[in-house]
Formats: sequence, C-alpha cells, structure tokens
Amino acid sequence: MAQSQFKGFAGVILRGDVHGDPDDPLVLLVHGGGQTRDIWKETASALARAGRQVIAIDLRGHGESEWPADGRYEFSAYVEDLRAILAQLPSRPVIVGASLGGWVAAAAVGEEGAHLASGLVLADAPPDLDLTNIRTAAGTLRAASETAKGAWDPRMLERFELEDALTRFKLAAPNIQMPVLFVRGALSDVTDAVSASRIVEQIPGAEYAEIGDAGHVIAADRGDLFSATLLDFMERRVPRFVPEYRSGSDARTLREALGCFATGVTVVTAFETPSGEPVGLTANSFTSVSLDPPLLLVCIAKTSNSLKALEQAEHFAVNVLHIGQQPASRLFSRPGDERFQQTPWKRGRHDAPLISNALANFECRRHQIHDGGDHIILVGEVLRANFDPRRDPLLYFRGKYRRLHFS
Repeated sequence: MAQSQFKGFAGVILRGDVHGDPDDPLVLLVHGGGQTRDIWKETASALARAGRQVIAIDLRGHGESEWPADGRYEFSAYVEDLRAILAQLPSRPVIVGASLGGWVAAAAVGEEGAHLASGLVLADAPPDLDLTNIRTAAGTLRAASETAKGAWDPRMLERFELEDALTRFKLAAPNIQMPVLFVRGALSDVTDAVSASRIVEQIPGAEYAEIGDAGHVIAADRGDLFSATLLDFMERRVPRFVPEYRSGSDARTLREALGCFATGVTVVTAFETPSGEPVGLTANSFTSVSLDPPLLLVCIAKTSNSLKALEQAEHFAVNVLHIGQQPASRLFSRPGDERFQQTPWKRGRHDAPLISNALANFECRRHQIHDGGDHIILVGEVLRANFDPRRDPLLYFRGKYRRLHFS
C-alpha cells in the first residue's frame, strides 16, 4: 500500500491510500461524514485482489487530509475537492461514495462532470432525509466527535449545508450519464427502500442492490457482501478487459476504438450545382495535410445526401465549431431541409457558405478526390481562413460531445 496526495479546492491538501496495480482499472473510494478512509480497508483489499487499483481518500477535515483554517466545509467545497482529484487522476475511475461521499460524487459527475468518471456507486446516500433522521444523524456525529480523538473536524457539523447537498443531489441525478448502482443496507435506519427506489428511478439506467444484515455503514457491517456486490456490478457494467477488434469481427468495436481519438467537430458546406442551394453536413474526420501548398482533407460518407454536391462543387468550406455550437452540429448530422434556416450563415469570399461565428472557417478550392472505402476523401486547397482565439472548441470523444478541461 502506498500513500497519495492531491490538491483540492482552494489548495487544501487531501491524502489517501493506494492499493493494487497502477495498470488496473481505477476505483476511487469516498467515505461519509464523520468517517475516514479506514472504513474502506476490507473493500479496498478485495477490489485490489480482484484486479482493480483503488484509491481511498480522506475528505477535507477528516483523517490525514488538511483541516482548512478558514473552516470551509460547505457542500460546494467538497464537490470542488472531488472534481480536483478526478482531474489529477491518470484515468476515469468508478467512484464509490458513502452517504456524504455519495452526495458529493453525484453532484460532481451530474453537474457537467460526466467526463470525469466511468461509473458511480452510491452506498446508502439517501436523497431524502426526514427531520427525525437528520437530528439522529447529527446527534450521533456530535457524540462520535468527542471520542474520535481528532479523526475529523467537529466544525463540519456547524458549517456543512445539508439542504444544499440534498437539493443538488436531486437536481444532478437525472443528468448522470454513466453506469450507476445504489446500494442500501437492509437494516439501515437512514434510508428506507422506498426512498432508495425513488432516486434509482431518477437516474437513467441505474441499478439497485440491498445488502442483508447491514445497516447504514455497509462497508463496515458486511464488507464481504458489499465487495461482492461492487465487483459484480463493475464486471458487468465497467469491465476490466480491454475490448479488441480483429479483422472480420464486429465493426462496432472498431468504431469504438477509433472513437478513442478525440477530435474537433466541423460542418462541411458548399453550394449545390446548378440550384445554388447551400448544403452541409457534420464531420469529425478532418485534418490538415500540408502547409506548402496549403491543403486539408475531410472524409464524407458515400451514403450522405450531400455527397454529390460536395464532389461537384469547385469550392467548399470547413467550419470548425466552438463549444456553443453543439446544436448546429446535431442539426447538420441529421437529414432535413431546415439546417441553414436554423443556423446563421453567410456567403464566403470564395463562393462557399460559412457558418457565422464559428471557431474557424476554411474556404477551399477542390484539389483532389480519393476513394476511401465507404467514404470519399475530399482534399481542399485553403484559399482563406479565419479563426476566433477567444473561443473553446466543441470536442467529440467516444461517441459524446466534450469540452476542454483546464487543470
């Protein structure tokens, strides 16, 4: 076992333990309020033996992580801590969050953070708490703080915003786009089965599991059953094996492998001959070819309705989209006559339609056309280009739109 250290929100130092082989798929364990990473000892060991690398962290104000001098224990601080940790990891982990850790994880990945994790397990992280449960939990934590011998900062109880946490949890839940498992201890006095099933219904494709003979702290009460449940979920929904394509096998696997190369998104446009009507389509198979002469290429599917017009046009344009133009990307990726009616555009200097306010516009003369299997390769000579350095690109990776992350 090794030690790990991360820089969290506002520079707070967060510490943890690392178990397993760094080449194995990653799992991040996030404990609940008033706990430390020690709660995960049995779970971390079981996951590592099963071929997963595991990082168990202490939340701010808990265990060996820093206790902020300014007492910043609001829910947003925990969420930003987790996002900071995820940005520093070498790969996207499955996050396992217990109670507070689960609320934090759900908010972190449900609020524009789907690209940061590959899966989510919520261990008795209830979306609804009645006043009786709140008072009981708070009283239990206050009593525990007196005997915890400095394991966590009691100021957290006064400054943590429970209502904000639950509200953001509920709002984020429908937006979580990854495999999700909600695990409840059958003997839990914090989460009832009805409440658990309610949140599971709000998360697309989420699964539900109940651990017998376990209360609220499932990992400590029945670590063996909890670990087995986690592994069953991960092997089905976030498997260890690396998919492999071989000649003649399922083309979808090849497509997914090619999708691992992140690209920008473009709309290729031209005027149809002889009608003079604008045509266009979304394409991410785009690259520069040469600076001298100035050449670029784009690949167009032979099944595209715009193929004939693009093959015949003497001039065409490649419009690189920015993050705010995702609607245009979707519009030009579907059949329809309303594309240019719903998208601002103008005629370029070299007789090609230009998408207005794009990240970049390349006006080209047709240079060469090559056969490329089920696509044609359209090579253009760049006659004019302009770009906006203030904007960020719309990205596409593994079948989903993405955005730049600045660490």
